[in-house]
Amino acid sequence: MLTLTQELYDQIVEHSRKDHPDEACGVVAGPAGSGRPERFIPMLNAARSPTFYEFDSADLLRLYREMDDRDEEPVIIYHSHTATEAYPSRTDITYANEPDAHYVLVSTADSEGAGEFQFRSYRIVDGVVTEEEVQVVAAY
Repeated sequence: MLTLTQELYDQIVEHSRKDHPDEACGVVAGPAGSGRPERFIPMLNAARSPTFYEFDSADLLRLYREMDDRDEEPVIIYHSHTATEAYPSRTDITYANEPDAHYVLVSTADSEGAGEFQFRSYRIVDGVVTEEEVQVVAAY
């Protein structure tokens, strides 16, 4: 299960809506080994695409160095889908290389009458996708 604060949830949703019609992407870092998302880090979609996201390689290198210096790890890796449901695409599954991370997808499309957006979380390990419950709390 993914547990995150209302503030982090709102930040991820706001970023996803703001970047629409392009896909938004980012990371929520937390203390290494804690599994607790704490620091919201919106990233630029270097692909600037409504159907694909890509972290800028220089930005990603800076982020991982910064997380290393702060003894953090990526707890959530998120991105949005602008025209489809919040479910990992084949490409998303291929690029999922953090087995301990929660992969959050936000759909800014009204797919299958699901409403203005969907917020869903997955574990992706060795190409296997497992949806998990999302619990939003006021504070940890």
